[in-house]
Amino acid sequence: MDERQPLTDDSLRAAAEAFERLRPRLFGIAYRVLGSVSEAEDVVQDVWVRWQGTDRGAVLDPGAYLAKAATRLAVNVARSARVRHEAYVGPWLPEPVDPSVDPQVGAERGEALELAVLLVLQRLNPVERAAYVLREAFAYAYDEIAGILELSQANTRQIVSRARKRLAAERRAPVDSAQHRRLLDAFVAAARHGDVAALEDVLSADVVAYADGNGMRGVARLRVDGAPRVARVSAFARKFFPRAVYGVVEANGRPAVLLVQDGAAVALVSVTVGPDGIDGLYWVLAPDKLRAYERSAHRLTGRP
Repeated sequence: MDERQPLTDDSLRAAAEAFERLRPRLFGIAYRVLGSVSEAEDVVQDVWVRWQGTDRGAVLDPGAYLAKAATRLAVNVARSARVRHEAYVGPWLPEPVDPSVDPQVGAERGEALELAVLLVLQRLNPVERAAYVLREAFAYAYDEIAGILELSQANTRQIVSRARKRLAAERRAPVDSAQHRRLLDAFVAAARHGDVAALEDVLSADVVAYADGNGMRGVARLRVDGAPRVARVSAFARKFFPRAVYGVVEANGRPAVLLVQDGAAVALVSVTVGPDGIDGLYWVLAPDKLRAYERSAHRLTGRP
């Protein structure tokens, strides 16, 4: 029996209005689970197609229905994405977004948005990731998460607890935003001039750096450890992008460095900062990921 609601103009308009109200949340859930702008956009589009064909008169809570659909689709995509990440050439980093102009990253809280946090989340299995995101970023109750993921409440609590402990073990206590910005500005000044000594001054002794170029020539394919080596690699950017203009932008809720050469973004650098200086550098150089960032930054500004 065909249970779909007939698509009259009025019913489709109402369906679209309900969906558009919830789109930011759906995108925010999918993006945090997947770490990919393009894959999250695809999930949201798939949810919209399903929503059009649903018997909406039988749906008591559109928000719960759509969140469940987005979460379960994102979990399925995440399972297949793991294989793709394993075949990736060099470190894989999440696609950055600009939440200052993109409310589709919206959440009840800013949790699970920073690039470094998203990278740690990718080490959880997709269900753990989804449960953590729903609880910590969107403040869903445990019974709601259990319903979305089709788990018991007890199991859901255990999964969220394990995910919290995993993230706590791999994250350092952040410094205040003023200190973060001061060190980022110092990094920009030193990197722009290729000043290795000045770079070492702003890096912690055990700093790590990742470069996501997906096989780009000249891009490190392994994690780089320690202040001396990371400083030299960072200074090399001046030769790698000799005409680049360095600017501070917002990416994933934190200031980041965007390198633009000949009118095109060529790198985005996100940093994590601890008491001893910059302790993590995340270089996004893959062109498709930079285009995804620019797409997020242009979505509401109308910039070409």
